[in-house]
Amino acid sequence: MESLVATFHIDAGLFIAQLVNFAVVFSVLYFFAFKPLVKIMVERSAKIDQSLRHADDIEKKLALTDNDREDIITAAKKQAALIAEEAEKRGEARQKEMIVKAKEEIGQVINNEKAKLERDKAETLKDIKKEVADLVILTVEKVLNEKMTDTKDQELIKKLVK
Repeated sequence: MESLVATFHIDAGLFIAQLVNFAVVFSVLYFFAFKPLVKIMVERSAKIDQSLRHADDIEKKLALTDNDREDIITAAKKQAALIAEEAEKRGEARQKEMIVKAKEEIGQVINNEKAKLERDKAETLKDIKKEVADLVILTVEKVLNEKMTDTKDQELIKKLVK
């Protein structure tokens, strides 16, 4: 070993002083640099892990939200179809109702016109009878060359009836 010391010119006192200096520098660096650096790195790793878990949770929630959205859209489409179908049924019922009402109104108009025609017919017949009676009276007057009065009319009727 002395040959080693002689070859490399190692001084034992200097070597021990360097070892003490190394231990002091190592201790200072360990406690003031390496240990806080390791602590920060562990905290960052924990934050990154937590962020990754959080991102996975968000991704799962997003997938569930997409499924819910699809379910809601499907339900809304079904409900819209039901509403459209119900509106169509209501429209058809309303159309039938309007047709029935229109037929009733047409029937009423026809009945009113028939009644009007009957009244007009009765009035026309009455007018015709009156005119015929007037013509008969005029004809009888011309035939008899006298004016017909109620008393003469009564006498003529009695004669004809006997």
